[in-house]
Amino acid sequence: MFKIKLGGGKTQEVEESMYWHTTSHIMAQAVKRLFPNAKLAIGPSIENGFYYDFDVENPFTEDDLAKIEEEMKKIIKEDFALERFELPRDEAIKFMEERKEPYKVELIKDLPEGEVISFYKQGDFTDLCRGPHLPSTGCVKAVKLLSSSGAYWRGDEHNKMLQRIYGISFPKASELEEYLNMLEEAKKRDHRKLGKELDLFFFDETAPGMAYWLPKGFKMMNILIDFWRQEHEKRGYLEFSGPQLNSSELWKTSGHWDHYKEDMFVLTDSDGKEQALKPMNCPNAIKIFASKLRSYKDLPMRFNDIDVIHRNEKSGQLNGLFRVRMFRQDDAHNFITEDQIGNEIKDIIEIAKYLYGIFGLDFELTLSTRPDDYMGDIELWNKAEANLKAVLDELCGENNYRINEGDGAFYGPKIDIKMKDCLGREWQMGTVQVDFQLPLRFNLSYIDSNGEKKTPILVHRALFGSFERFIGIITEHFAGAFPLWISPVQVSILPISDSQKEYALKVQEELKKNGIRVELDDREEKIGYKIREAQLQKTPYMLILGDKEVASNSVGVRVRKQGDIGQMPLNDFIEKIKKEIDEKVIG
Repeated sequence: MFKIKLGGGKTQEVEESMYWHTTSHIMAQAVKRLFPNAKLAIGPSIENGFYYDFDVENPFTEDDLAKIEEEMKKIIKEDFALERFELPRDEAIKFMEERKEPYKVELIKDLPEGEVISFYKQGDFTDLCRGPHLPSTGCVKAVKLLSSSGAYWRGDEHNKMLQRIYGISFPKASELEEYLNMLEEAKKRDHRKLGKELDLFFFDETAPGMAYWLPKGFKMMNILIDFWRQEHEKRGYLEFSGPQLNSSELWKTSGHWDHYKEDMFVLTDSDGKEQALKPMNCPNAIKIFASKLRSYKDLPMRFNDIDVIHRNEKSGQLNGLFRVRMFRQDDAHNFITEDQIGNEIKDIIEIAKYLYGIFGLDFELTLSTRPDDYMGDIELWNKAEANLKAVLDELCGENNYRINEGDGAFYGPKIDIKMKDCLGREWQMGTVQVDFQLPLRFNLSYIDSNGEKKTPILVHRALFGSFERFIGIITEHFAGAFPLWISPVQVSILPISDSQKEYALKVQEELKKNGIRVELDDREEKIGYKIREAQLQKTPYMLILGDKEVASNSVGVRVRKQGDIGQMPLNDFIEKIKKEIDEKVIG
């Protein structure tokens, strides 16, 4: 929430979304003043700030953005009241046609019959808008335009390319400065940049949205997967693997064909039948459950898998490891009885607490409810939502959590895991979904204690979200300086000269015997250069080897954050580092 100043010394709290949406209107007014022929498209608030799309003859330049920002400040100073009014559909269309705003006309024509059509006026500028808005333009105090880019009208690549301007605003200049500083720090931590610098992964135009994992990055991926796998084996999960390609008939039964087909890679096989690369694992897990007769004694039955899945994301939505077309979901599908729902969800949240706690990450839980395109019986939806709410009330306190209305999956409501990183940025991470629908669609059953057939409940859950995305997030959270236990290289051995090379090889062998990941830098370079290189690679420990270390069978220890901590016997160093790895120390 933002606190704004009103007349007479009064203040009012408003949602950030209202504040930023009003600022988008101020930006649109400024653009129309400077570029009268610009056509208005849409200008919503977003997670951090706002944007507005314009149809203009030429792309906006940095100079244009500076001029627009200055004009916005004038509009803010003029303190125009925002006045709402409504028009009947025909008059609304005529109103925008007279102003030569074809995109607004299209939006009005697409509104359902009977929909209220409202506008907001500020000075000489009027825009089609549902609202709400701030009382006046003067309520906005500090504004910055951040960037511009191309954007297809309505996100459809078959439509015209428009020009989108992104911006941010705050009630105080100090808040804007703090945010801009955070953006600068975020640029330094960009996982795509660090991925190249640290030899973890890269992307190539020949495979958009699909990462090339380099040896160091893939080592880290496998460490994370092994950790995840071990923790789930302890808790009774059964790992399986399913086909990458499934007949369209499977996806039609699951409902994905009707609700998700445009995001799937669809092809025709040699027999002329439609197939699709799987965008999610749930139908495969269902097939595993249905492959034999199950008893109530088998439940809960928890199937986890790390199969690669594919989603046909639009090219404009791809974003490093955060939004890809191919990834490994840290997936599980748990088949339970109805009276097991509460305990099962609580157990899943406990696993999430442990997994996130290992990385020093905190999270909040959010309830996402029935979407407009929901599938199945509304009574079952109400029951599933009530079950999730009861669990959240117990875990978080009654109503002490956020609710995202209409943001559930098409087959069931869900609990979303929202994590904040060290910069205060919020990330949508894992999800826990209660599903009454798919077990019915696939005619799943188990035999209850009375010998009768019953339909199980399906809990879909992913805790990291995906291994790719999680690695992208922790890369930025730790700025590439990963905790020792997951670092692809844990120790760099740096001999001062060739005369220590034989001892350096012995040290390397001892570390490897003890399961420590190590690199030897035996290049003919000065030791200062080698240290700088290891520091840039963010290696947790550096072992400096000179004649004194050789003579005493010791190592000079340098720590990534602390610097030199002195000399110690090699065996003592090995015990020290093994203890830190076993305890999964963060710092």
